[in-house]
Amino acid sequence: MNDSIVITNASIHNLKNVSLAIPKNRIVAFTGVSGSGKSSLVFDTIYTEAQRQLIETFSSFARARLPKLSRPPVDEIRNISTAIVIDQKRMGVNLRSTVGTATEISTYLRLLFSRCGDPFIGPSFMFGFNHPQGMCPDCQGIGQVIAMDVDRLIRWDKSIREGAVDHPDYRVGGWLWREIMAMDLFPVDTPLRDFSEPDRQRFLHAEGIPVERRHGAGIYTKNFEGVARKLQRLHLSRPAEQLNQSRRSAYEKYFTQKECPGCGGDRISPQARSVRLNGRNIAELSRLELAELDGFLSGVDGDVARPLVAKARRILAHLIEIGVGYLSLNRPVSTLSGGESQRVKMARQLDCDLVDMMYILDEPSIGLHPRDIGQLLDMLRQLKDKGNTVLVVEHDPAVMACAEHVVDIGPGAGSLGGEIVFSGTLADLKRQEHNLTARYLRKREPARRERKKWTAAIEIRGATLHNLKNVSTRIPRGVLTCVTGVAGSGKSSLINDFFLAGNRDAVIVDQSPVGRSSRSNPLTYIGAFEAVRREFARAAGRPASLFSFNSRGACPKCKGLGAIAVEMSFLDEVKIVCDECQGKRYTEEVLALAVKGRNIHDVLRMTAREALGYFDDREIRRKLQVLCEVGLDYLELGQPLSTLSGGECQRIKLASELHKKGRVYVMDEPTTGLHMADIDKLLGIIRDLVKKDNTVIVIEHNLDVISQADWVIDLGPEGGSRGGEIVFEGTPEDLVKCGKGHTGRYLNDFYQGR
Repeated sequence: MNDSIVITNASIHNLKNVSLAIPKNRIVAFTGVSGSGKSSLVFDTIYTEAQRQLIETFSSFARARLPKLSRPPVDEIRNISTAIVIDQKRMGVNLRSTVGTATEISTYLRLLFSRCGDPFIGPSFMFGFNHPQGMCPDCQGIGQVIAMDVDRLIRWDKSIREGAVDHPDYRVGGWLWREIMAMDLFPVDTPLRDFSEPDRQRFLHAEGIPVERRHGAGIYTKNFEGVARKLQRLHLSRPAEQLNQSRRSAYEKYFTQKECPGCGGDRISPQARSVRLNGRNIAELSRLELAELDGFLSGVDGDVARPLVAKARRILAHLIEIGVGYLSLNRPVSTLSGGESQRVKMARQLDCDLVDMMYILDEPSIGLHPRDIGQLLDMLRQLKDKGNTVLVVEHDPAVMACAEHVVDIGPGAGSLGGEIVFSGTLADLKRQEHNLTARYLRKREPARRERKKWTAAIEIRGATLHNLKNVSTRIPRGVLTCVTGVAGSGKSSLINDFFLAGNRDAVIVDQSPVGRSSRSNPLTYIGAFEAVRREFARAAGRPASLFSFNSRGACPKCKGLGAIAVEMSFLDEVKIVCDECQGKRYTEEVLALAVKGRNIHDVLRMTAREALGYFDDREIRRKLQVLCEVGLDYLELGQPLSTLSGGECQRIKLASELHKKGRVYVMDEPTTGLHMADIDKLLGIIRDLVKKDNTVIVIEHNLDVISQADWVIDLGPEGGSRGGEIVFEGTPEDLVKCGKGHTGRYLNDFYQGR
């Protein structure tokens, strides 16, 4: 069967010896409830084996310098091609990376200006903000100047010993604090207000003071860098999103970012800004929306310019087609959503001329308005028509309808899933009587519900952030408000950037990724593991740290991981169960301590539902109850987050926030990664919040959610500069009647069952 990818007995995670034939050179959709095993089959089995076999074709010298991938637990996989994954991971958090650098359009623009611009100043690197000769000398190519408020950083009435530096990196007892204490450069018991002016300047702004101290048998050498200077340098090229919560809070407290006065945010040198092409410089072009830039380049001609313009316009066309034409080249990739990052990566692949590849996409419809889904489907067909196999993990019915073959995995999630429920055409799937996906596909007309009335509202006046055009609106209190609009219309700017600035006590479920570490599990993420350890500590009369596999109680051989990675020289690294703790992560001493007949390992093997009947502690039960309410009752409490699917990660994030008490809840695309059945559960949670007179604001494209809202605010009419206006405010029924905007048109089709 050379025309099919043949899998025999795949058993990673919850897959139950799955055997399957997947047709090649087709668009194949993988469906099923969140946690059913889709990612385990597509990513952890097919993609991992494709990567592993590709790496094996290289020499042993090259393999030693490449990632070492273990063979997934599968008897055989035949007829796989080289795989390319287009996932939901953000493209990076480096402030020096932009849409222009990520797509390489900026590279072609730099070449264009170096060869065709007037006046001629030199080669292309003279226009690069990441090159010393092209960057602005004032901001080093960042476009922003980071300034520190020293009076907030320093407690002038305290000494160094007492903790004069109010920053987590310099906390009393920490490494940097101990280092300063040992250097003997400053009077550590004198309040900083009493420092001499030279000492104060050295302590805050010294570029590098050499320090030499004898330490044991050797000599300790170190350059002391001023506290303010060091912190400013460390944060210069790192956005706040990259920092952990404590450092991020410190960053926002002590640092202010403002546009560089030297370049006005353009990042490049005055010399580079002086060069023009058809009346514009490269910085002005980088600020244009991609659709506008394409229009400008269409007017650039000449023998030298023509091939460069053609290449740049080809990439621009793909970006515009896929629905991100409102972006600009100077947009930092750290500010892109997961869906935007995915679409940018997809556009890059469409410019690839390789064939017989295997493209694997993880929910490419995320972040897309129904209007833009059609453009996505055209791109999937283009990839397939080049002679490639396209495997799509997806929940959107429109994407399923585009697929030529559907594989449904289930029937449930976790231990209740991991089986092939159906494999065939979508038409045949819909005829399956007892299939959960089929049932929701057949029942597309939404249930009508009475809209909850409201009297009070939260006012938003004159919002002008980003592309918002002096927007004023009302967010009703005590009801479900859905904020909609095409991608780039201003939804996130209005709610996340403007509304939340005045409502800091709101409970927020945003699109930030879950830290999927093998040392983190559902209990740690929802903040219940500490209380569980306290329960064991109280019963056993021992310290709580003993019951942490990341601390004192960890097995000394595997360091609490439960497995040991064995280096196999040029071959793949192999992970084997730790023979000392048998994968239980803890020492024998800890495993001998039990509460109600269960030790800590037994508790971590419990599902969330089982644990509800085990714990008496009210705090633990409340957090576990929310875990069950979001549909994760089947998850084992100690299951590593690294093994969770995208939908499970989204719901565990919901659980971690929804147990917090608040009056205003803001959710940014909470349906990400959720099956239609899981969306029903989410709507049940939202309805319960609204029944208790909480204000719930959801930024969402999903028509199931929009149809159930009490109030809709639709932004648009388009994205980018053509958006940022209120198109409609009212109930979903009135949105359909008014005939304005794209959302109303698609909602009407949804009500009609189309």
